[in-house]
Amino acid sequence: MAAFGNANALGHVMDAVSVAGVERPAKLNETVIMLVVLGLIDVVMISNLLIMVIVGGYETFVSRMNLERHPDQPEWLSHVNASVLKVKLATAIIGISSIHLLKTFINASAYDEKTLIAQTAIHITFLFSAVAIAYTDRLMQPSENAARSRDGRVLND
Repeated sequence: MAAFGNANALGHVMDAVSVAGVERPAKLNETVIMLVVLGLIDVVMISNLLIMVIVGGYETFVSRMNLERHPDQPEWLSHVNASVLKVKLATAIIGISSIHLLKTFINASAYDEKTLIAQTAIHITFLFSAVAIAYTDRLMQPSENAARSRDGRVLND
């Protein structure tokens, strides 16, 4: 309805995407539409994160779900463990943080400089944390060459 000029619908859209104290446009414009779309993408990404945590956590820590050859089985579920789940969660959080940061930059005039710097610093912290988690996970995985002796037999720990 906001696209057709309904003032009440536009007011609801603006309540959802704008920052308090900023002048509201009288009609939909590109910035408002981009903020609405990014808000929808954000909701979908958070929903996917919740599903990943619930399904992956249950599969890893509680019981196997036996979804092999089921058409709805997530591709990653066949090789999920605590390390894989941590890395997937970290990358999902980075994606969500990226969407929030993009929404902030699109509407940057509505924010003060401290807020922009703080959100950027938080996003960079998420990036470094994910890299550290992935690197630590890689260090913890024994390489194939280290697991073999000189004559080709697999060494047992």
